[in-house]
Amino acid sequence: MNTAIQKPSQTTESNQPAPVTYATPRVDIVETKEAYRLEAEMPGVGKEGLEVSLDGNELTILGHRSAALPGAEYLHRESKAVDYRRVFELDPAIDAAKIAARMDQGVLVLDLPKSEHVKPRKVTIGD
Repeated sequence: MNTAIQKPSQTTESNQPAPVTYATPRVDIVETKEAYRLEAEMPGVGKEGLEVSLDGNELTILGHRSAALPGAEYLHRESKAVDYRRVFELDPAIDAAKIAARMDQGVLVLDLPKSEHVKPRKVTIGD
């Protein structure tokens, strides 16, 4: 697992803060003429464990993978619960109202379209 970011601590029964950390998902970002595409790897995170929010120009991705199946008895176990978090400062040229998100085989895909006024265009030459 790569870099972890501290989350606000929670108090335990003995009033001692319990350290809780976030794993940082690996991300690829691609730019085209029309948009940016952000792909964040979060294996085991389903749509129900995912939250994407936008506050001003700050995009926050949160994901949670559960540790166990309810009622299951494990014979061997190597995976564990993971909380993912990643924050990005968005280019002001992104049209925030048109951001689209989907999960595809453990990868969160965000399409971040550029505003019309920043897209490349040809200028017609008059007579």
